[in-house]
Amino acid sequence: MKQTEFESFDGTRLAIHRAGEGVPVILLHGLFSSAEMNWIKWGHHERLADAGFEAIMLDFRVHGESEAPQDAEAYPEGVLVRDALALTEHIGLSPGEYDLVGFSLGARTALHACAGGVLEPRRLIACGMGVEGLAEWERRAAHFKRVIDEFDTIKPGSPLYTARTFLKSQGVDHVAARLLLDAMDPFDLASLSNITMPSAVINGDEDGDNGSGQELADMLPDAVFIETPGNHLNSVTKPELGEAIAGFLRTA
Repeated sequence: MKQTEFESFDGTRLAIHRAGEGVPVILLHGLFSSAEMNWIKWGHHERLADAGFEAIMLDFRVHGESEAPQDAEAYPEGVLVRDALALTEHIGLSPGEYDLVGFSLGARTALHACAGGVLEPRRLIACGMGVEGLAEWERRAAHFKRVIDEFDTIKPGSPLYTARTFLKSQGVDHVAARLLLDAMDPFDLASLSNITMPSAVINGDEDGDNGSGQELADMLPDAVFIETPGNHLNSVTKPELGEAIAGFLRTA
């Protein structure tokens, strides 16, 4: 596996992790996670490589090995969509030449980019996402803002403790994270009709954090819903997720 970096649209340095050869598959990780935590640690990149794809895994700004600027100007509305576009431009990928996969925040970003015509992948997969995660993102963002704001006072037993523990384990920069959360723009569900490429929604069978994946798949013009084991926190740790991603990309 190879790790490199590039400068995004505003000069922020972002890390890329690549494995395998074949049709490029861009993978976007979840909030306050990383390519390592969502795709590499559990072997999903190897499953894609073994299936004949090249896994291209981005670390969003504030995440993983990428920079976490503390300047508010580094977080315009739609910043993560712009980072994903910058990645395709850096690699030189044209519309229809690659597949796009996202988990949780990565799925929301991928859907946002495709609905707005910013990215035009051959095939799209949204993991760990439902309609509520698109239409009611402000509620989920508010939860993490509260974790950041109350970080030092959160104790075991608090409903915020699990999120606090995860943020601490990932070494997330609190100032940059707060700025990123404020940059999350609303999603118009009507724009889902613009996503016409073959798509899949893949959720854990116990994952309701972002609402119904089946409902989301039903709202997309050409989508299937696939269940894998697990909830929102542990579905990415199970081999079935990578197998489902590779399986859909091979057959769609």
